[in-house]
Amino acid sequence: MVDIITLTVAEGPSAFGIQDYVWVSLSMLVLIGVFVWKKVPGMIVAGLDSKIAEIKQQLDEAKALRAEAEALRDEYAAKIAGAEKDAEAMMENAGREAEAILTKAEADSEAMVARRKRMAEDKIAAAEREAVDAVRASAANAAAAASRSLIAERHDSAADKALADEVIASL
Repeated sequence: MVDIITLTVAEGPSAFGIQDYVWVSLSMLVLIGVFVWKKVPGMIVAGLDSKIAEIKQQLDEAKALRAEAEALRDEYAAKIAGAEKDAEAMMENAGREAEAILTKAEADSEAMVARRKRMAEDKIAAAEREAVDAVRASAANAAAAASRSLIAERHDSAADKALADEVIASL
């Protein structure tokens, strides 16, 4: 007795005589058609365009703030240069005073010259320290105010974490 084995190809489910893969293709076409009909790509593009515009605005504001900070830096650098010129002028005046004292009284001139030079240098050092401290304090206050407003307006917790990491790394 000979057995004949017949193999049948398993067919997937079908409805109305249409195979399942055709139904999936038709469903995808209908879905894509609905997306195009409802203008979903246009909405996505409009959303991306608004994000781009917002980012450009933030970049422009950042450029303006940077220019302002650079102007402040240049202003304070000029103030420091002026303080250095004043210090040089004070040194010259102290030297002239020392020469006048030397010619006036030779007996006590060495003691008096040393005392006057020391006083002048202390005054110069104090004036330099005050000028530098004032410039640093003003720059720090301006930078802190600008940073505070920028951070308050544009940074979320993730950006704050990244900024903190960057500041720590720069120290």
